[in-house]
Amino acid sequence: MDFEPWWLIAIPLLFGLGWVAARVDIRQMLSEHRSLPDSYFRGLNFLLNEQHDRAIDAFIEVAKLDPETIELHFALGSLFRRRGEIERAIRVHQNLLQRADLPDNQREQALHALAQDYLRAGMLDRAEAAFDQLKGTRFAPDALRALVRIHETERDWPQAIQAVQALQGLIDEPVPQAVHFHCEEAAAALAAGDTEAAHAALDAATHASVQAHRGSDDAPHVRIAMMRADLAKREGDLRAQRLHLESILAAHPEYAGLVAEQFLANHEARGTINEGLEKLEAHYARYPSLDLFNAIFQALRRQRGLAQAWNFARAALQRNPSLLGLDRLLEAQVSGEKAAQSTAAQQASANVVTLNNPQADAASPWTPADDAVLMRSLIHKHTQRLDRYACRACGFKAKRFHWQCPGCNAWETYAPKRLEELDG
Repeated sequence: MDFEPWWLIAIPLLFGLGWVAARVDIRQMLSEHRSLPDSYFRGLNFLLNEQHDRAIDAFIEVAKLDPETIELHFALGSLFRRRGEIERAIRVHQNLLQRADLPDNQREQALHALAQDYLRAGMLDRAEAAFDQLKGTRFAPDALRALVRIHETERDWPQAIQAVQALQGLIDEPVPQAVHFHCEEAAAALAAGDTEAAHAALDAATHASVQAHRGSDDAPHVRIAMMRADLAKREGDLRAQRLHLESILAAHPEYAGLVAEQFLANHEARGTINEGLEKLEAHYARYPSLDLFNAIFQALRRQRGLAQAWNFARAALQRNPSLLGLDRLLEAQVSGEKAAQSTAAQQASANVVTLNNPQADAASPWTPADDAVLMRSLIHKHTQRLDRYACRACGFKAKRFHWQCPGCNAWETYAPKRLEELDG
């Protein structure tokens, strides 16, 4: 490669230009540094050290010295909200919105922050109004998600469904809780006696379930089948009710205990109770659960007597030992023996005239029935805490199965099993 004489001029020139550019950048940085108050850097330092109180004080001082620091106002509002000082956060964001010179994108950001403040404060009406104004902005998906939560909290299912539909128009992803919104709407229609509206709501729930499980072979949601069975019963269609209940046993076998009594009542109404018991006993052999055990035991006791129920219970407890199952068994034994003792006492009082004598006041002898009462009492104390359903999200315990947790409001966090089964 040949040496060119003009390189002697070009190379020093390039170095000179680089030196000038560096000096300009340094001067600009120093100028910007001098234009920012020291409070700004102190605030950043406090923030990095998790000293939020001192950081807030420093940033407030900056905001007073330089009202143009819009981003700093956003940071202050966010800090206030995180610390639970919602009133101060609201004032910061309201002051921003009152500025006539605020650009549109920052006005939307301030409105979004203010809506979050209202939501955090529990001011749902104001939060709803603020999020409604954000529907046509870049914050629309977040706003619609918040509106879904607000309407769900207020149990306004039609509005919650509208918000879900608007959200799905913006994002291509399912909203699983939409199935429950439609089911809640169906439950309200059933309570009002409007079976036509209940059918329409359950059809919409089925569509939402299909959308939520696109590309999979999952069966329709179990709650839909349960509600269709209930609706068929109200309309007197025992055949349709039976088909829906059988679909639950086939597609969602773990939920059999929740529908077992309804399943047996359907067969009893149709005169096929023995067939229903055989099906449930076969189901229990494959998918044992305490609720199913209890339903079969009680039905056998009513239909075939205590001896048959005992035979089933003993075999079931040998295969799947359970304190709750034993508690149910002893409860039935105690009630049966008490009934027998009552009958015997009535017969004795009818046939024997008791004379007044000192032995009449003596304590009655201890009997095997008393042993059963004592044993059941001791076991029952230990099983009470196990005889609950539990939320997988927050641990809230309830005697009754819930689709939405009363503690944390999460959907489908209860397994259809008692605590003893889950702990086992």
